[in-house]
Amino acid sequence: MIDTEKLIGISSRDAFGLTLADLAQNDPRIVALTADLAASVRLADMIKIAPERVFNFGIAEQDMMGAAAGLALSGKIPFVTTFAVFASLRAAEQARTDIAYNSLPVRICASHGGFGLAVGGATHHALEDIAIYRNMPGMTVIVPADGVEASAAVRAVMDLPGPSYIRLSRPTEPTVYTTYEPFAIGKARRVTTGKDLTFIAYGGSVGYSLNAAELLKADGIHAGVVDMATIKPLDIDAVLEAAKNSSAIMTVEEHNIIGGLGTAVAEVLAEAGVAIPFKRHGIYDHFTTAAPYPELLALYKMDANGIAGTAREFLKKH
Repeated sequence: MIDTEKLIGISSRDAFGLTLADLAQNDPRIVALTADLAASVRLADMIKIAPERVFNFGIAEQDMMGAAAGLALSGKIPFVTTFAVFASLRAAEQARTDIAYNSLPVRICASHGGFGLAVGGATHHALEDIAIYRNMPGMTVIVPADGVEASAAVRAVMDLPGPSYIRLSRPTEPTVYTTYEPFAIGKARRVTTGKDLTFIAYGGSVGYSLNAAELLKADGIHAGVVDMATIKPLDIDAVLEAAKNSSAIMTVEEHNIIGGLGTAVAEVLAEAGVAIPFKRHGIYDHFTTAAPYPELLALYKMDANGIAGTAREFLKKH
């Protein structure tokens, strides 16, 4: 096991690289596949430990998915790595048909999720990936909040009998967890409670929502935060509990508001017949621009100030 101190304050992609190498030391079945992005997806430690178990396919993500399916059928434990935009768009058909359709235990670990590639612009921002992967039957979809949770999530998918998609971040997320706990797939974590509003978020948005909740205290608004790191299977009980214990719900995600966490939570509330003020906050169905990451967070109101301001406007209407 990795010392938890090494996981605090690093990005989820960095935590993934450390954890994969740690697992590979003790399990010769683990193989890593990359599409000419070994450094960016943090495979350097894995290459040092077992270079013969790291396969570079060049810019051929579709071939990489097919090869991962074959490796899984041969008894290997494949971890597929690339940028989230390529894993979800360029190689979607192969992930669906070669991997998900055959219920193969391939771990797709995609870095640079959301608009983490920042100055790369809309072509390299992944704001549709959650919607795409949660629509694949049998696919587990996870977005950890920080480096500590990312390490736990990577260990957790080792035991999954079917496919999984883990979205990782290039920028370092705000620290949410300072102690290591085993990751429970399909179970949300209530980080804080609040009677006026509950933020339900994943990834770096969990930390930014926590910061937003602190800002809202100055207005006398008590906001809680639920870390919905597993988007599929969604923790339905956690959603209904949030609706029961607070007066409003707002989802927060670095993703198009269509098809992602906001849609998943709305489906739960609608099917349960729960009448509660509800808002989806994220990218409002448009292509993003190119800029440094902090500027994008501010522009799209995904930083603490933006989330808090959006929450204030939402609550005023209700």
